Amino acid sequence: MAFDIVANLKNEIEEIVRQMGLYTNDFEVVLEMPKEKEHGDYSTNLAMRLAKNARKSPRAIAEDFVARADKARMHIEKIEVAGPGFINFFFDKDYILSITNTILRLGDSYGDLNIGKGQKVNIEFVSANPTGSLHIGHGRGAAYGDSLARVLSKIGYQVTKEHYVNDAGNQIRNLAQSVIERYKELNGFKADLGEDHYHGKEIIEIAHQLKNTYGDSLLENLDLDFFRKYATDHLLEGLKRDLNGFNIVFDVWFSERSLYENHVVEKTIDKLVRGGFTYQQDGAVWLKTKDYGDEKDRVIIKSDGSYTYLLPDIAYHANKLSRGFEKLIDVLGADHHGYINRLKAAVAMVGGESSLIDIEILQMVRALKNGEEIKMSKRSGKAITLRDLYEEVGVSALRYFYIAKSLDTPMDLDVDLMTKKSNENPVYYAQYAHARIASLFRTLEKNNMTFEPVMHFVEINKESAKELGLLLMQYPSVLEEAGTKRLPHKITHYITSLASSLHSYYNDEKIITESNIETNEKLTLMKAVSIVLRNAFQMIGVEAVEQM
Repeated sequence: MAFDIVANLKNEIEEIVRQMGLYTNDFEVVLEMPKEKEHGDYSTNLAMRLAKNARKSPRAIAEDFVARADKARMHIEKIEVAGPGFINFFFDKDYILSITNTILRLGDSYGDLNIGKGQKVNIEFVSANPTGSLHIGHGRGAAYGDSLARVLSKIGYQVTKEHYVNDAGNQIRNLAQSVIERYKELNGFKADLGEDHYHGKEIIEIAHQLKNTYGDSLLENLDLDFFRKYATDHLLEGLKRDLNGFNIVFDVWFSERSLYENHVVEKTIDKLVRGGFTYQQDGAVWLKTKDYGDEKDRVIIKSDGSYTYLLPDIAYHANKLSRGFEKLIDVLGADHHGYINRLKAAVAMVGGESSLIDIEILQMVRALKNGEEIKMSKRSGKAITLRDLYEEVGVSALRYFYIAKSLDTPMDLDVDLMTKKSNENPVYYAQYAHARIASLFRTLEKNNMTFEPVMHFVEINKESAKELGLLLMQYPSVLEEAGTKRLPHKITHYITSLASSLHSYYNDEKIITESNIETNEKLTLMKAVSIVLRNAFQMIGVEAVEQM
């Protein structure tokens, strides 16, 4: 496993605090990267946080800490006490630049961690009703779920990406009935479409397919199940095409209908009743979700005997647990916020701990052009779809923008900015960093020069290269935070920082020089940056381009 500069420093600091007799169970090492370089590569305020319990001045604690620190073991060039008691660390430059050897040796495996220890994780995301095209809100959930799955796999989890197909219930019955009415219309009968029916162009397209394939023969027996399956299969294929075009491939497409066909719903009801988690009132069956932190109990079987939407959801999560998943992550839309406690309660009731499930709620998304919200697609005259958007701006640009913000923050997607070929566009700026490095190696090849990676840096300006080296060292800890805290936007923040540092270095330094030694040293650093950039791009489904 690649070494992690942040984790190593934290461990060393913790050990010194133990030696000082000031360690407590709730003590946490907090490190920050100072904005001003003269304040070190990392800084900590631990002396100020320990002062009250130690009954000493922060300055005295900081000076004691520095006296005990083994700089050689910590790979530190200098430690200083600043201000009221900040401790500033300046890393040894050779140690920092040696990370390039590790990166070139490991290649794309750099950053691979075993934090997950093979734990089986199920991430369910998108799960749109197969009744129409995916919209731009679905796209945000798709980019988030897929990126999180990539990061979790990178840090040692066994991840299954799952799409729950809502192919049962009233919506699907209404879908099938809508297709029947359009099919009848194409065969000369009046279409009887109510408010609950679907009026989109997709329904008319399906009806035309049926007419072209079967003529009017289906009029003899308007079998609802046949129309349901035909329409659902057709629309699901469309969903899969749109998602594949967005670089999203699911491992499992799970059918809600299968829960009924395999009697999972009935078995779940039996389990809930036998477990004492239900009661009857006003002819309905209620679930005691209030006992688990929900604001009120929930009906699972109505007084007319029909099921509420919560019941198959509980059965579905019971099924996930039965498949051996040790962690469940659901990515749901903004209108599902009230669903968190009842799902956690349900998981506990069907045999798991409520902590086994994490529910991520995505906030609303708007697409803007010329400062105005785009609500309608020019092509279809309907709400703008995910495909509309990524065909206009490009998959990489859209995925980068989707991931750039925390999921719980409302998002405005600036279409004009996403398509700009300038450094104002963060995707262009990041991809340009990778392309710039690729151009260096093309220049080398063009001039019949050979790149030979170096193990030690002699001629390079180490102070100038230090920032890039520090950022490269941080990549494993960025991956860890992005995965364990489910914050893939940390990857885009990291990419922006690394690209910015690369551009600064590239602009300040001549990379290919008269000296073969200096050139190979700089190209070793460039190659390491290229590898990490490409890998970070891969984590969020963005292309690492070779030329711009």
